[in-house]
Amino acid sequence: MKVEIGHGSGGKLTRELIENLFLKYFSFPELTSLQDASYLEINSRKIAMTTDSYVVRPYFFPGGDIGKLSISGTINDLTVSGAVPEFISVGFILEEGLAFSDLEKIVKSMADTAKKAGIKIAAGDTKVVEKGKCDGLYVNTTGIGKVVKPLSPKFAKPGDLVIVTGFIGDHGIAISLAREEFEVETGVLSDCAPLNSLLVPLLDIEGLRWMRDPTRGGLATVLIEFSEISGLGVKLYEEKIPVREEVRFVCDMLGYDPLYLANEGKAVVIVDKKDAEVILEKLRSHALGKNAEIIGEVTDEINDVRLITSIGGERRLELLEEDPLPRIC
Repeated sequence: MKVEIGHGSGGKLTRELIENLFLKYFSFPELTSLQDASYLEINSRKIAMTTDSYVVRPYFFPGGDIGKLSISGTINDLTVSGAVPEFISVGFILEEGLAFSDLEKIVKSMADTAKKAGIKIAAGDTKVVEKGKCDGLYVNTTGIGKVVKPLSPKFAKPGDLVIVTGFIGDHGIAISLAREEFEVETGVLSDCAPLNSLLVPLLDIEGLRWMRDPTRGGLATVLIEFSEISGLGVKLYEEKIPVREEVRFVCDMLGYDPLYLANEGKAVVIVDKKDAEVILEKLRSHALGKNAEIIGEVTDEINDVRLITSIGGERRLELLEEDPLPRIC
């Protein structure tokens, strides 16, 4: 057996890799939640910690670049875990021959994104490999933040509502078209953005149960994982899910399902029904959440995520074997 590209997709193969190999040896209690960040306690201070690596191809794309993506993704993983991001470390693996001008653009993008989000880059490392041994550059980040409100799928209850903070699928389509594999022009930009200014104000709301940024595997995969951990079901309404017409067009043409496309500037929010309108109002008052919508509800069906289609049919959503678009983040 060998590692396949699908092992990094966030789907079934990723799950098998984590459960059958990594957790076999990394059996630490801090990892058991398998969420975007782990909760730690140091000298009575509760913090959240996350780490990620970025291998997106190409590393410049409409709406962002690997630098902005790495800082935004780390901030978002902390924020959806109920923490206020404070510090980030960055590690670079650079390929011999990489243009200094490209590297400077990426480093500047990282600095600008961190400054805008109000966090500090506090540590770093650089390695260089021979030409042909790395696709230009890869970036690794680790983030630390102060926990304000621990969140978990296990806090959810039947009747809770599901909110998405805006249009889905933009990042996946922007990356796909940036690879110039298809002669299509749509003007779709990646939604890559730090979400702490949008989501941290929600942490004061009692009825907030759980949040997640639907990156690899998209909206469907995130909600399937939510269902498996919580033991509850989810019912989604297709007509309520915001998808740009340009994204629908490309998906129809290339056979993609927008529910499984990566996003880098959106969040899924599970909330008590009584607080849903308050949260929706807060989201829509922010530029990054102006297209937020209530798209479904939590049910008492065990491990069942269903899409109610626009024509009234039902489709059960399953984990994909692998992502149709590798190297997306």
